[in-house]
Amino acid sequence: MLDIKFIRENLDIVKLAATKKKIKIDLDRLIAVDDSRREIMARLESKKAEQNMTSKRIAAEQDAGPRGVFIADMQKLKAEIQKDEEELKPIMEEWHSLMLQVPQVPDMTVPDGDSDADNVEVKNWGDRTKFDFSALDHVELMQKHKMVNFEKGVKVHGFRGYYLINDGALLSWAIWNYANEFFLKKGFSPMLPPTIVRKANLYGTGHLPNDAEDVYNTQDEDYLIGTSEVSTMGYYADDVLEQTELPIKHLSFSPCYRREAGSHGKDVKGLIRVHEFYKVEQVMLCEASHEESVKWHEWINRNTEEFIESLGIPYHTVLNCGGDIGQGQVKKYDIELWVPGEEKYREISSASYFHDFQTRRFNIRYRDAEGKLRYAHSLNCTAIPTPRILVSLVENFQQKDGSIKLPEVLHKYMNKEQIG
Repeated sequence: MLDIKFIRENLDIVKLAATKKKIKIDLDRLIAVDDSRREIMARLESKKAEQNMTSKRIAAEQDAGPRGVFIADMQKLKAEIQKDEEELKPIMEEWHSLMLQVPQVPDMTVPDGDSDADNVEVKNWGDRTKFDFSALDHVELMQKHKMVNFEKGVKVHGFRGYYLINDGALLSWAIWNYANEFFLKKGFSPMLPPTIVRKANLYGTGHLPNDAEDVYNTQDEDYLIGTSEVSTMGYYADDVLEQTELPIKHLSFSPCYRREAGSHGKDVKGLIRVHEFYKVEQVMLCEASHEESVKWHEWINRNTEEFIESLGIPYHTVLNCGGDIGQGQVKKYDIELWVPGEEKYREISSASYFHDFQTRRFNIRYRDAEGKLRYAHSLNCTAIPTPRILVSLVENFQQKDGSIKLPEVLHKYMNKEQIG
């Protein structure tokens, strides 16, 4: 959420941000509503001050005549205040609704574009895997080695259901354990956060109201998270931190749930797009400095690049265009892994920074060296998701004899060097 003062003083910039992000919002209407809000609130403040003064006069006045006049004035003020408060309610509802739609201003380096097709490659690592034999896709490979069962997954879960079994399950554990070892060496604090959260936490991260159709909710109006970023950020809601505590770095691991609404015709085969999965996530809070945010953004993205490189999977990194970054993001990178069966790159990680967009919503502040309270800046980046990583891993490391060679860093977790 942006500060209304910033919006009013930089209206043209915020309008350009909405245009660049392809977000439809009537900012002129917001200003008009805010004008009404400010007018009524000023009126209320004046009348409440008068009410306090009249209350003191009533308490001090001993003469019944003047005291009666003051009491009549007090009753009149109470009626006027009640009327103003009733007038303010719908205005505040509209104001809050509009404020939740205002996008963060993207960084100047964010390219123009409508969709992920317009993202710009900024790095390419590794040679795209090619085979001198008839290669299998991940579905064929994993079924061949009894690593997955889709039929029973659909029977139990429904559309996009799956079971990871045998080496499929063990390979997932191996990746989680290796990721835990790899990222904790970089100074992260481990966290296992809740996966069922109150609605306010999704508003805090900016997943609501925009992604409402893609989240699961319970009969009690609680929500299942689509990323542990949500509950990790919620951990610090309404906290006042000390500047010496920053930066805060969490490595959070959780199940994640997404309805994949609107994608029923996309990636219906295999493990690319599923309703439930696991994700290791880097989540950070840092000082309220653009330079600090940029520094840590590059750092967390590079962490995941290094992790992928250690597995030996070809990838490229793209800078997301305006139409492919979220409402709250200032800048975003996607890391995409090479999938030989499709001859294309597939997203495996996103790294974003938000300035104080999320922390204003969560009211996460810190006390700086001068004692002033400031909103912290927030960042997050996927460390690794499963089962999606398995798609690229098994396809890139398949051998002519049908076996799957395992990356060396996973040998100690799998207690073997290949599957099959």
